[in-house]
Amino acid sequence: MDNYYIKTNRTFTNIRKYAWLFTLLVAIGGLWQPKLGLLVIFIMAGLTITSFFSGRYWCGNFCPHGSLFDRIAMPISLNKKIPTILKSKFLVIGFFIFFMYNFSKKVIKASNFWGTYDFLDKLGFVFVTTYLMVLITGGLFAIFLNPRTWCQFCPMGTIQKLSHKLGRSIGITKTTEKKVTIESLDKCHACGKCSRVCPFQLTPYLGFSSNNQLEDINCIKCATCVENCPANILSLRTEKEAANLMKDISIKGYENRQEIKAKIIDIKNLTKDVKEFTFSFISPGKIDCKAGQFILIKIQDEPKAFRAYSISSFNKNSTTLSVIIKKVEKGYGTNIIFNDFKVGDIIELEGPMGDELVIDDSAEKILFIGNGIGVTPFIGLTKEVLTNNPSVKDVKLLDGQRYENEFLYRDYFESLDKEEDRFQYIPVVSQDKNSCIRKGYVTHMLKDMDLEGYKVYICGSKNMVIDSYNILLDKGVKKENIFYESEERISIKN
Repeated sequence: MDNYYIKTNRTFTNIRKYAWLFTLLVAIGGLWQPKLGLLVIFIMAGLTITSFFSGRYWCGNFCPHGSLFDRIAMPISLNKKIPTILKSKFLVIGFFIFFMYNFSKKVIKASNFWGTYDFLDKLGFVFVTTYLMVLITGGLFAIFLNPRTWCQFCPMGTIQKLSHKLGRSIGITKTTEKKVTIESLDKCHACGKCSRVCPFQLTPYLGFSSNNQLEDINCIKCATCVENCPANILSLRTEKEAANLMKDISIKGYENRQEIKAKIIDIKNLTKDVKEFTFSFISPGKIDCKAGQFILIKIQDEPKAFRAYSISSFNKNSTTLSVIIKKVEKGYGTNIIFNDFKVGDIIELEGPMGDELVIDDSAEKILFIGNGIGVTPFIGLTKEVLTNNPSVKDVKLLDGQRYENEFLYRDYFESLDKEEDRFQYIPVVSQDKNSCIRKGYVTHMLKDMDLEGYKVYICGSKNMVIDSYNILLDKGVKKENIFYESEERISIKN
């Protein structure tokens, strides 16, 4: 599991970006000006008070050492799995007692200078040396193990947990504490990305309670999982806010999600780094799918994790389906699938899910826009629309790739273009100078198209989806006629 944990941005505010300067000010500057150490008293007061209301929120949002670990150490950290022993109650409690005993001895020794000119310097120096010790020890742990290794047994973290338990016991946290909240468990891809980016290496997607909240007392509310969730279904909310969210959220497109046992019956190489996998259902024997939906494929048991891929096709009697997967360089999930999955293997699936790209039956004019692996859902959708939607008068597919040899099912689309008067295939390449195909990006083509009366379905890279969406709005296409899906849903990167 060498590359399971991902380095990603954790500093979303200026405080989190630059609070590490306070650590250097006290730990280094305090060696010359010991009174600087007295500033730590305010830090201790702040973390104790905030934790009473909000748990370990201070750790993830204000802590100067946390800022140092996330901002300075993480880029050069080995980012390994944190050893279980460093998280154990035995070590946490033992180190807390050891630390507080030695810290108290130093404070008592400094108190002997009470009433003298040197008292504040002596007391401040106690905090200075403590901060310096954390800087060195925590910094080494951060670089050679994991950025937040020290935080697992940090005495200040233990104080926060004790304060938080007090606040929770009297019920104050019910209205003040914001926890990681999932809008619906049915919508979770179980991809594990929230776990892979978590500074504390928690597993939120496996630990949500019945009220859809993460109750783990070690969660530092840093929102890293919220920012990185591919399904965009995580947020920080109070208990009341979470309850209201559960009442209001729609699970349309996810109501038929189920566990599926399937067998790989075919693996087809489409390009050097793209394969089509076909699954035959074992239990249940039939699954009703809609063109434009996606399926989850289990890639490992510990921790349990899936990857989401758009359904490229399925047979008429609902006993098989196919997905197209692009291998991502250094990608965790795709490397497992490409290296370990073989014809004949029994695989666990979940789904089908999604309604973002399910076609409106009333549509008369349809434009599909895809780039990269994002063209995958349109393989099944074009056939579905032209076969089962008699009201459709015009269907266009705008397909953007970097090079000519990267087009998926190009022969199929070109044949369909020749056979079906209602369908037009528009391929475009962005980097292939030797190709006879149109040059540019799909967004360039969009600007010159007449789109009056069209319903538009977009799937591909995040930037393409955003740019296309804005161009469509500028051209007068109504928001309610634009449907889009990020490529992250099709192939979760890394």
